[in-house]
Amino acid sequence: MIDCRSDTVTKPDGEMREAAFSAEVGDDVYGDDPTVNELERRAAERVGTEAALFVPTGTMGNQVAAFVHTEPGQEVLADRRSHVVKYELGGLARHAGLQVRMLDADPRGVPTPEQVAAGYVEEDLHRPGTGLLCLENTHNARGGLAIEPAAIAAAAEAAHERGVPVHLDGARAFNAATALDVPVTDLIGPADSVMFCLSKGLGAPMGSILAGDADFVEEARRARKSFGGGMRQVGIVAGPGLRALENVDDLAADHDLARALAAGLDEIDGLSVAEPETNIVLVDVAGTGLDAAAVTERLRENGVLVSEFGPETVRVTTHRDLDRDDVEAVVERTSSTLS
Repeated sequence: MIDCRSDTVTKPDGEMREAAFSAEVGDDVYGDDPTVNELERRAAERVGTEAALFVPTGTMGNQVAAFVHTEPGQEVLADRRSHVVKYELGGLARHAGLQVRMLDADPRGVPTPEQVAAGYVEEDLHRPGTGLLCLENTHNARGGLAIEPAAIAAAAEAAHERGVPVHLDGARAFNAATALDVPVTDLIGPADSVMFCLSKGLGAPMGSILAGDADFVEEARRARKSFGGGMRQVGIVAGPGLRALENVDDLAADHDLARALAAGLDEIDGLSVAEPETNIVLVDVAGTGLDAAAVTERLRENGVLVSEFGPETVRVTTHRDLDRDDVEAVVERTSSTLS
């Protein structure tokens, strides 16, 4: 079975397993786990922030950030197809008591300054006001688009001019930086906080990083505890996280595989595939006469796992556990499945 559902399906390699086995540990709630402390220090250094916090998941990182930046009742500005809107179970409302003002940030998923200005609500006697702008890079639902630094900066500046903090869901921020050939700090710098995942393209078995200035991270640590995210001898997963930080340079290979995969799939009758910018390939299956659910099931029966990503769209994701032979096999099996 070739698993292309997501880059979250990667298995920890031998070095990561050794890092877990040999990690020095302590109680992280007390701040006593030296491996976690080192991971947080190195992660903050890597993204150019004052501090960082290890969280179990990217969703928790995003939700903690929203909780810290805002007050209950405030509005959050976010693209209607962003991860915090589509895939986090209404957490902004459930956990932080926030309302979402969804923006149609087409075509690349980052609001323009004009959209930020139009969506902004000033606090008054009747309205709680805008409390946060959420951005996303890469943009998952729009096909792993790598959003340019200028677009991130312009949206963030429009928010900051109105006293609104900015959180960047950078689950795949290193993919974006790799694709654009820019330092990741160029993408993260305009935001007040950022979350990035260790468990996607970087290959760790679990964990994400939430980063920002020291005061923000101090509050985020308390919020993480209230969310049930206080962890104990967690160095056994922070150790692989440290190894994951060394895998950034490998992401370019995932992008190369994605382009090869897209080119091969686009040659199959009935499929339409845009060239990917990172490691996510969106395949329009409308021309096959089948819907995405049927195509997904038929591929599963033929040894390929993909994700249903819309009524007529499937997502195929490359990652560090795939190679060129796997890509060729996916194309061949897809062709035989749909012929």
